[in-house]
Amino acid sequence: MDSVLRAVAIYLVLMVLFKIAGRRSLAELTTFDLVLLMVIGEATQQALLGDDFSLTNAVLVIVTLIAIDVGFSLVKQRSSWFSRLVDGGPTVIVENGHLLRKRMHHARLVEEDILEAARSSQGVLSIDQIKFAIIERNGKISVIPFE
Repeated sequence: MDSVLRAVAIYLVLMVLFKIAGRRSLAELTTFDLVLLMVIGEATQQALLGDDFSLTNAVLVIVTLIAIDVGFSLVKQRSSWFSRLVDGGPTVIVENGHLLRKRMHHARLVEEDILEAARSSQGVLSIDQIKFAIIERNGKISVIPFE
């Protein structure tokens, strides 16, 4: 039972911490982000398993984590409020060629991040060519250019 409680606690703590850290897609991870995730994974493994490194305990922890994740996904399907709480929603950061700086600051983005996404997805070279830029729930930046 101790392993199940540890798994629930770690899942909730990680969910809150990654929510606070902000949205960033796996495609946009830097080398340091990857190393940080590996270190977090190792620390999490130590916290989850404690002194019991048995196969039974490892399976119990994995089943608990997957059950929590499946449970959350089912609750998110039924409740848009819970889904917004856990996953957030899309955020407009450029509107009609104008940067929305407060939203950018809150998302910890700079103009160069938006321009990089605009160049790679739409071939757009300047902010004034962007009708809308939106940070999606998965952390990617969607760019809609002017016609």
